[in-house]
Amino acid sequence: MSWFAPPVDVESRVFARLPDAFRTPRPNEWGAANKPGAAIDSFLEGPCLAPDGTLYVTDIPYGRIFAVDGSGRWSLVHEYDGWPNGMKLRTDGSLLVADYRRGLLRIDPETGTIHPVCTTVNSEGFKGLNDLALLADDSVLFTDQGQTGLHDPSGRLYRLWPDGRLDRLIGNAASPNGVAVNPEGTHAYLALTRAAQIWRVPLAPAALSAKTQLFAQLPGGLSGPDGLVVDPHGRLIVCDPGHGSAWVLSRLGEPLFRIRSCAGRTLTNAVLRPDGRTLLMTESETGQILEAVLPG
Repeated sequence: MSWFAPPVDVESRVFARLPDAFRTPRPNEWGAANKPGAAIDSFLEGPCLAPDGTLYVTDIPYGRIFAVDGSGRWSLVHEYDGWPNGMKLRTDGSLLVADYRRGLLRIDPETGTIHPVCTTVNSEGFKGLNDLALLADDSVLFTDQGQTGLHDPSGRLYRLWPDGRLDRLIGNAASPNGVAVNPEGTHAYLALTRAAQIWRVPLAPAALSAKTQLFAQLPGGLSGPDGLVVDPHGRLIVCDPGHGSAWVLSRLGEPLFRIRSCAGRTLTNAVLRPDGRTLLMTESETGQILEAVLPG
């Protein structure tokens, strides 16, 4: 039973494909844990846009960061010993990266210099960082997902303040993945992949997350929600690799649109172009960037 009318379908197209020169399918440690039995050539995530229109994306298993220009040409920005996942561009031009193996890192795209930002909590290592969001007050939200799930709902959502204070807002999440903030900056949306849920988490100056709410329950299946994006209207865009789609939800959690992948099933993350309507999505099964235009 559904409480809502079926969402309107929106088509997508291929914007850019990872060139063959960067593809060497082979078994690796990340693939053994996350794609058992598969020899993978890439797994794209973390799209973010520079002011000049350059799209940056991460490739988790091979520790690579790519730049894609406006015509779809790819270049390797940096390659290092890590598993970079979520990524955001800071105002100073550096890239803030949620690295599964190494924690929160700042990377200079010009030189490749890596600066550790937050690599432990109370001297303990993280489970495995996944995604992050930048707030207007210069604090950073990031998810610590690891291999948590319904069997082990101990994933975390942290907030790192500019003065170095680290708050644990959530500590009982089943696979916390994507995180995004509403336009007012009052609430965060948190994707729980293995629970197929989106939580709405109040943001306060104190390290409190009272009245965290189930915002949306997605259909179950092979996987749940991954990356999240909020558009200028406050609508939440949810990448769902389990169903080869990105869902657009209203401010009230109502499903409005379903963007269907024109390529593989694994839509992992997305970013909006400056027009607030054109969506770029990483499709990790085929190593491509898809594009779709949202209705107004």
